[in-house]
Amino acid sequence: MAGPPIETDMLLYYAPGTCALAPHIALEWTGSPYEVEKVELRSEAYRAINPMGTVPAMTDGGTRLLTQADAILKYIVHRFPEADLGAGEGVMAEFNLNEALAFLTGDVHPAFWPFFAPQRFTTQTDKESLEAVKNASYARIDRVMAHLDGMLDGQMHVVNQKRTVADPYAFAMCRWTQNIPRPWTHYPAIALFMNRMAADPGVQAAMAAQGLRID
Repeated sequence: MAGPPIETDMLLYYAPGTCALAPHIALEWTGSPYEVEKVELRSEAYRAINPMGTVPAMTDGGTRLLTQADAILKYIVHRFPEADLGAGEGVMAEFNLNEALAFLTGDVHPAFWPFFAPQRFTTQTDKESLEAVKNASYARIDRVMAHLDGMLDGQMHVVNQKRTVADPYAFAMCRWTQNIPRPWTHYPAIALFMNRMAADPGVQAAMAAQGLRID
């Protein structure tokens, strides 16, 4: 029998396998009620909600739609301080988290764009040209993955030696390497991190809700 309805104004819009997995996990970690809605990014219905047609997007009882993964993750930090998903104490701790989120947003995420959407990076439409763009993305992906591997070397978390919203953000994007020549398993520190994350109940709950496999 279905349980009682969730009483919450917090709604996360997501598409499976996107970086919307990051705030989904973070919301699980808060232990607070929330709802999720799967969307079709190119649909007119979702474009009416978010004209950019991107996820994640979130509402929290107000009239303003919240967008952009790193901004939503920071919002969750401040919205649920008791979950302790922020930087910790001190100006350098805050800088470290902001730097890590900026790296994930500005370097890691864009490295995958030519792989996922090669047509955006060439005027050619033939299969060979599109494959060439995808192949060219691998070196950049390897560069950012190697840097992240260095950040995680000897650490259980991405930043500040504590669980923060940077952890699910990194986890979500590292999963994207599963079908490229050097998947996340090729990076020792990242592999340890990914396996730890995969064992986390909040991660498992978010993944199950999105219909995603852990491996």
